[in-house]
Amino acid sequence: MTECSQQTFDFHFLNRRKIVGRFDGGSITSDAGALLLRETEMRTRIVAQFAGCFKDYRDQDLIEHTVGQLVAQRVYGLALGYEDLNDHDQLRADPLLAVLVEHPDPLGKERRRMQDRGKALAGKSTLNRLELTPADANAQSRYQKVVYNRPAIEDLFVELFLQAHTAPPQELVLDLDATDDPLYGNQQGRFFHGYYREYCYLPLYIFCGEHLLCARLRPANIDGAAGALKQLKRIVAQIRERWPAVKIIVRGDSGFCREGLMAWCENNGIFYIFGLARNVRLEKELVSEMAQAKAEFERANRAARVFKDFMYQTLLSWSCARRVVGKAEYLEKGANPRFVVTNLPAQEQTAQTLYEDTYCARGEMENRIKEQQLYLFADRTSTATLRANQLRLWFSSIAYVLMHALRRLGLTGTILQTAQCQTIRLKLLKIGAQIKVTVRKVWLALAEGYPYKELFADVYRRLQAVPLRC
Repeated sequence: MTECSQQTFDFHFLNRRKIVGRFDGGSITSDAGALLLRETEMRTRIVAQFAGCFKDYRDQDLIEHTVGQLVAQRVYGLALGYEDLNDHDQLRADPLLAVLVEHPDPLGKERRRMQDRGKALAGKSTLNRLELTPADANAQSRYQKVVYNRPAIEDLFVELFLQAHTAPPQELVLDLDATDDPLYGNQQGRFFHGYYREYCYLPLYIFCGEHLLCARLRPANIDGAAGALKQLKRIVAQIRERWPAVKIIVRGDSGFCREGLMAWCENNGIFYIFGLARNVRLEKELVSEMAQAKAEFERANRAARVFKDFMYQTLLSWSCARRVVGKAEYLEKGANPRFVVTNLPAQEQTAQTLYEDTYCARGEMENRIKEQQLYLFADRTSTATLRANQLRLWFSSIAYVLMHALRRLGLTGTILQTAQCQTIRLKLLKIGAQIKVTVRKVWLALAEGYPYKELFADVYRRLQAVPLRC
């Protein structure tokens, strides 16, 4: 028998030492820190609960990858920075990822087909079928047979938020926002958006602090607030079923200042604060305040603000007069009046506190949306159908929820307690390790040169202190 020789790479000398490289290190992974994500999953069952929202019509005697494994493979891949399905044709041979998805044969030695031996996980084609399954698929369908349950997934995000609290909070602030998801193909629901000046989707997000409650993909040829009331009704009902006495404040920019939303909040004991687009009538209300701000700016040569609290009603669209707070601001570039409308009582929050502390805090939600889009690839909506792209958005959303759970349970009190997903990934999850799988154990020899060993050990101890979730 001939003996295959490894290719050797001779690099430039280090003084008199030769530098030689060969691909003979055995099973090595660059993502050993993801075991902390697995520990988080064991204590939250976020991915498992998400997998429970799928109906599998496949013949169970013929499959090698369960729905739970397929879903987990996709979610962990996104969390580790692998945004494309094509990546999984290489990742399927990674024993560490197989461990993460609870595969009983991490090395893939027992695969049925010879060409699959050594590759424990699913390839891109199998994962692609998971995404492309139509809503009406059943056991008689030829290829795509794993159907997701849209209402169950939408309710799950709220349920995970409720599970994250051991006691009901006194007050919740629900942030609403729409953003652009650029498209570069002919995807279903693709339209040009005049504000963003591009072809895109217009997803609706609802957050409570750092907790994601809703990620609904929408075409771009609609009003930015379209569907927001429906989602708000669903979320509030689910929250109040568990916490009937909690105070709820809804917050959004002027794109959500709609009569339907405000009237529903007023009739259901919900407080709101929305941006209000300025007009001539509103600006007249701030004439004297703007003069004061301008005088202060000229005197101190710095930005000046004066606030005014007043009642206002539109000529046609509003059903009643509402409390409006106006900000008369004067900057180097000139006057900058801004307005918000609210049903929060004036005795509870002054005009300045309402605007600067309550309304302006909504900017933090935009950071969470950017975090998901930039680092967890929520904008990889390149499949043909809106339904499949919605599932991709949910995969990214579950990856965000899992990463946030790691941040909440394991990183609080550490130097990474406010870190974004990319920083957590690079400093905590991307660790080189050699893997050895035996009958009874999976051994990981972590890189000795890893610079954050103490942080890793600290996070591990914090996670171990959290009870497992059955």
